[in-house]
Amino acid sequence: MKNKKLPLYIVRNSKVHGKGVFARKDIPKGTRIIEYVGKIVSCKEGLRIYEEQLKKSKETGAGAVYIFQLNKKQDIDGNVSWNPAKYINHSCSPNCDYDIINNRIWIFSKRDIKKGEELNYDYDYDLNDYQDHPCKCGSKECLGFIIGKRYRNKFKKMMENKS
Repeated sequence: MKNKKLPLYIVRNSKVHGKGVFARKDIPKGTRIIEYVGKIVSCKEGLRIYEEQLKKSKETGAGAVYIFQLNKKQDIDGNVSWNPAKYINHSCSPNCDYDIINNRIWIFSKRDIKKGEELNYDYDYDLNDYQDHPCKCGSKECLGFIIGKRYRNKFKKMMENKS
């Protein structure tokens, strides 16, 4: 019998939101940890699924959205049982990032990650409907909503103008 290599991660309950993905052992910076997988759908279908998942999330409090943009024409619907990466939570100070390589989405470590540490990345949501996506990451940089780093300065200016 072959000795099956254990993954670098384990899924368990998270203080951030529902389930989370945690380092099973120390993970060095730059390590490809897990692929985000699921059903490939058109972006139009992805938007329909997104809206459906968001509505269900508001009603039940369950995980919200598992749609990941793959390219300009396709999304991945990661809400499938065989996608443990769907449980990686957002953080405003993430220890992971993602990269799309040959039409595959990979989550990799941005820095050294200690055993037991929760894995997270910036979901990179824009400012559209930001109120629908509260953030519970607890980071010092947290704005209270899941907003991509590239939109955060614009968000801060919007909030200043409201007050």
